[in-house]
Amino acid sequence: MTLQFDFIGIVTADLPASLGFYRALGVDVPHGQEQAPHAEATLPGGMTLAWDPVSTIRRFMPDFELPVAGGGRIGFACRAQSAAEVDRAYAELVQQYPAAAHTEPWDAPWGQRYATVLDPDGNSIDLYAPLDPEAAAS
Repeated sequence: MTLQFDFIGIVTADLPASLGFYRALGVDVPHGQEQAPHAEATLPGGMTLAWDPVSTIRRFMPDFELPVAGGGRIGFACRAQSAAEVDRAYAELVQQYPAAAHTEPWDAPWGQRYATVLDPDGNSIDLYAPLDPEAAAS
């Protein structure tokens, strides 16, 4: 048997907030899914990112409890075109979703501009880009 990893699922406590947040990250989530029992978006390359509200999961797992929010459950990363884009994206996301603020942009020792935001369910999303040549020299 050969399997192909092609699906990432997020169980969410607030489907409209989660879809809005991932749209703000640039995921092309079709509109009109905010009240659906399941929502999906196809990512570049064909991977599917999907969301299920807790109520959907409880249909087949009646005792399901969403794990305590916070890091370590799942992590995502979005590559930006430049270090300045990391700063801009972080600022825009935090302005639109104040609770998303986690780790402000910083110059990582491995040569990237890095920041971390949290989605409405506490999942971490790293924003990163290679450091600009000017930033690396300072």
